[in-house]
Amino acid sequence: MKYLFGLAVILFTFSGVSFGQKGDNYGKGVTLTKKTKVSSIFTTPKNFVGKTVLVEGTIIDVCEKRGCWMEISGDKKGQKIKVKVDDGVIVFPVSKKGHKALVEGVVEELVYTKEELIEAEKHKAEEQGTKFDASTIKSGKTVYRIKGSGAKIF
Repeated sequence: MKYLFGLAVILFTFSGVSFGQKGDNYGKGVTLTKKTKVSSIFTTPKNFVGKTVLVEGTIIDVCEKRGCWMEISGDKKGQKIKVKVDDGVIVFPVSKKGHKALVEGVVEELVYTKEELIEAEKHKAEEQGTKFDASTIKSGKTVYRIKGSGAKIF
């Protein structure tokens, strides 16, 4: 009887672990096990640029046109990071907004001039069907994002 009880506990434990790991894989999937906090990337971005990281968060937004990017929440309130993938290589479904995601990729630093930023924001507004006022941009800026290679969405 003790043997059967022990076996049942082991099977239940392993079943629970496998249920917790289910999700949909995108791209190359996720291979790293150590997670990096989004806040750590933003606190010391130079330490992460060019390095492959694994981040976790809730999907806040997805490119509605091609599914070529998504934004996920960070570990601090109001924080988010964009995950960009090559068009058509990985397609993130818009229906996954609000779902949890593990994302793996290389941290990139993008330095925009004022003019480049205006063009980028104009393009984003066109994609999303929103209005954009170029006069709101006063200078260039540096943006940190993840060049995604794989994701697991739950």
